Amino acid sequence: MGRQNASSSEGFILVGFSDRPRLELGLFVVVLAFYLLTLLGNMAIILLSALDARLHTPMYFFLANLSFLDVCFTTGSIPQMLYNLGGPDKTISYVGCAVQLYFVLALGGVECVLLAVMAYDRYVAVCKPLHYAVIMHPRLCGQLASAAWLSGFSNSLIMAPQTLLLPRCGHRRVDHFLCEMPALIGMACVDTTTLEALAFALAIFIILTPLLLILTSYGYIARAVLRIRSVVGRRKALNTCSSHLAVVWLFYGTIIYMYLQPANAYSQDQGKFLTLFYTIVTPSVNPLIYTLRNKDVKEAVKKVLGKGPAQGQ
Repeated sequence: MGRQNASSSEGFILVGFSDRPRLELGLFVVVLAFYLLTLLGNMAIILLSALDARLHTPMYFFLANLSFLDVCFTTGSIPQMLYNLGGPDKTISYVGCAVQLYFVLALGGVECVLLAVMAYDRYVAVCKPLHYAVIMHPRLCGQLASAAWLSGFSNSLIMAPQTLLLPRCGHRRVDHFLCEMPALIGMACVDTTTLEALAFALAIFIILTPLLLILTSYGYIARAVLRIRSVVGRRKALNTCSSHLAVVWLFYGTIIYMYLQPANAYSQDQGKFLTLFYTIVTPSVNPLIYTLRNKDVKEAVKKVLGKGPAQGQ
């Protein structure tokens, strides 16, 4: 029992890439740059969505939620990662690891459901444009966003304690730079088949079900687009969905690989780079994906900076 409780009193050692110091130094610079880009881009979207009346629509309400989520997700994991990459100390307290695990799982789950909600919003916009304002009223938008946040945190409330309470027989070295669920399960000195089965069952609910809803929504959208005879109309309909599809592809590609495979099939080095991708790359490129081809956001930026025409002109 004393060996099992050692990690609770002494915390964990996040090994990361400590055997490759030069790689760690390069990663420190890259991670810091992406973190600052994430904060700048996502905070800009949140502020623009609040300040410009043209962006007070369901699409930008959900996008502001996504940006807030990305800020929380990166702030909950990257500072500790930078600390470990930037020096010889690789430790993290048990409480720190528990908090990090809980929020990484929770916010990842929230994003899965939120992306499905955003797909439904695009489905209504393309397939039922005349009823869009009636269907996507503010109350429904608030309820859908709340459901996304509640489902993600509820899922984590089940999995995080189960993962942390696994006996590890005194093992403290986590072969990762974050307190990730697959890495912590892999440290256990007992059979984890039951826990992995529970994780898979919850993943079906929190990952695959939203993905199925997204694919269904875009199936209806594709059918509606094919019925549009105007080339301009088709292009406009596709433009409203392309940004969301790109974000879905980036996010789900890594999440499905990370969480829908057994721990014994989990390659740590591969997992580390995949974690880096969805921890620092995806949150930083989301604002770029949504704004590069978005006329409304560009006009909002000009207005806030005082370079655009007044709204009534």
